[in-house]
Amino acid sequence: MKNLIKAVNAVMQDCENVEKNLSVGVGNNSYKGVADKDVKLIINRSMRKNKLAIFPVKIDPKLTVERWEEKTNYGIKRKAQVFTEVLVTYKLIHESGEEMEIQGYGHGVDSQDKSAGKATTYALKYALLYQFLVATGDIDDADATHSDETQKPNTNQPTKPSKSIN
Repeated sequence: MKNLIKAVNAVMQDCENVEKNLSVGVGNNSYKGVADKDVKLIINRSMRKNKLAIFPVKIDPKLTVERWEEKTNYGIKRKAQVFTEVLVTYKLIHESGEEMEIQGYGHGVDSQDKSAGKATTYALKYALLYQFLVATGDIDDADATHSDETQKPNTNQPTKPSKSIN
């Protein structure tokens, strides 16, 4: 594992930070995020330089489909929302043949067929960020606010019926 550890440490040294250059949402719900492309470009470059490759070897998916009808000016319209969660196992391999498994979790929501792609994209993005301890944007302390100080969500709201498919 000596070669693999040396290569992982080199990637960690090369890829200390990825800027949050992506604007997500609008108005009060907007936030800055890290684009998948930016993560892949910076980490890919360093992985190639340090003779590392990564392969997905197992995907554990969970799919939930919600369906409902909405009244529109043109009559009743059927709607659907697909929520996909994945736990993906990857093999991180050094050219010497040394390898280790890492995992990434992702989820995605879409009204048609893109939730699985979104979920697997997130799984790889965050597996890479966490494996190589890459900071994103300004480093802030997520625990700066105690959970007792945040407003609790209203759990008395009715929910839509859902169907879970495994």
